Amino acid sequence: MSLFNQFIDMFWDVVPIAAVLFGFQIIILRQKIPNIKRILVGFIFVWLGLTLFIVGLEKALFPLGKLMANQLTSVDFIGSGNLDWQDYYWVYIFAASIGFATTIAEPSLLAVAIKANQVSGGFIKVWPLRIAVAVGVAVGIALGSFRIVTGMPLHYFIIAGYIVVLIQTYFAPKNIIALAYDSGGVTTSTVTVPLVAALGLGLASTIDGRNPLIDGFGLIAFASLFPIMSVLAYVQIIKFFNHDKK
Repeated sequence: MSLFNQFIDMFWDVVPIAAVLFGFQIIILRQKIPNIKRILVGFIFVWLGLTLFIVGLEKALFPLGKLMANQLTSVDFIGSGNLDWQDYYWVYIFAASIGFATTIAEPSLLAVAIKANQVSGGFIKVWPLRIAVAVGVAVGIALGSFRIVTGMPLHYFIIAGYIVVLIQTYFAPKNIIALAYDSGGVTTSTVTVPLVAALGLGLASTIDGRNPLIDGFGLIAFASLFPIMSVLAYVQIIKFFNHDKK
């Protein structure tokens, strides 16, 4: 798809958002739109920025993630014969690294971290929260890559993971539970999803006996689940040390 066509497609993606916001402001609230010129300029920047961002992902990051998965599982790199799960340790390291890096770069996570810092009166720090979420994603994607390599059923990991989350939720401070659950959602956004999906499909395509449709997908579920655990653990650790100081 050409850059011009991508601009046109992104325009039609942004227009419904503007229509809803302007429609509610004018029709429902019956209020004039303040700073209309500034808002229109902002929407233009959003339109151009998202277009270039998506093009960059499609042209560079998505192919690179698939290429790395193919190279890390190639015969030239790890050898041939009866390979065991531990022979793919570079795959797990790469999965954890790419999960951490993409999450740190995730714009939606930054927005949530800033708002959490503001409404908590500084109790929730921006960078520690971002790092906690990134660590959760790193662990989750590494474990998801292990699942693809071994061929174990996805639901075993997801059910066990949510049991842990439920236990953590019971003991966690009530005012932080919603933030922890939202932190899992913001990781499945524009930066993380293309690379994680490419990694999963690349692994499933190159490992013998794996089906890309059955085994290739599911990594994003790990990227959503494990940040919930890491954020709940982070807040509980903060609470524990603050309690000891008192």
